[in-house]
Amino acid sequence: MSDWQTFGDLGVEIGESFVATAEIRRPPHNYFDLDLIRDIASAFEALDEEPSCRAIVLCSQGKNFCAGAQLGGPRPSLEQAAIVAKSDGSDAPPRHLYDEAVRLFSTKTPVVAAIQGAAIGGGLGLALMPDFRVAAPEARFAANFARLGFHHGFGLSVTLPDLVGRQKAMELLYTGKRIRAEEALEIGLCDRVVPSDQLREAAADFAKEIAISAPLALRSIRETLRGDLPARIRAATDREKAEQERLQLTEDFREGVSAMAERRTPSFSGK
Repeated sequence: MSDWQTFGDLGVEIGESFVATAEIRRPPHNYFDLDLIRDIASAFEALDEEPSCRAIVLCSQGKNFCAGAQLGGPRPSLEQAAIVAKSDGSDAPPRHLYDEAVRLFSTKTPVVAAIQGAAIGGGLGLALMPDFRVAAPEARFAANFARLGFHHGFGLSVTLPDLVGRQKAMELLYTGKRIRAEEALEIGLCDRVVPSDQLREAAADFAKEIAISAPLALRSIRETLRGDLPARIRAATDREKAEQERLQLTEDFREGVSAMAERRTPSFSGK
């Protein structure tokens, strides 16, 4: 099966049974930036208009589903990863990563994610965009923003409490703790756990179960259940973005990023 279309580092194939596979191709860790989220949103919008697609599997090459945003070291800065200036000479404001995230949350086709390895930070935010998550036993999930001296993003203010409840969401966000697939299954963060060598197949089978349903009814039900989710994501990311920009200027953020790069426990000063 060959690519239906390629969107930057995202390859899209459409197989039988009305299921498309959208594969992130930035191995081994699949760090994201604005370009990648824009490309996923564009691909999903195109699939919304494709009659041969009724469900999507979102997956990644390599060790980790998505180990977060591009931060520090040889990778671009957070600001570079999140914002791209207009290149057409217009007076329109620059596009932010979260503008593309809102586009992504506004798409109409049901999505099943196949999660291997890490879904960390903004990678967790991306993993919570799909309707369902199938995880390998080795998968791990963390909203580690506070450990970086930073505010969470990618709409996690909405998606995380929607899935696991407010109290558990607060615990995960306050502590930044990592949880494994079995615990994620227990608290509702993922829907199925399968052996690693069966992950793609299991996610595809789940998507096929969905795609059997009448497509007009399926979209109608999804729209009803998701309700005003895109608007909620927009409101949440507006707040998240403002807080991220504020905290990015603090000593604690610099310490958090340095500690992560040096693989040590951070020493925060509250400044």
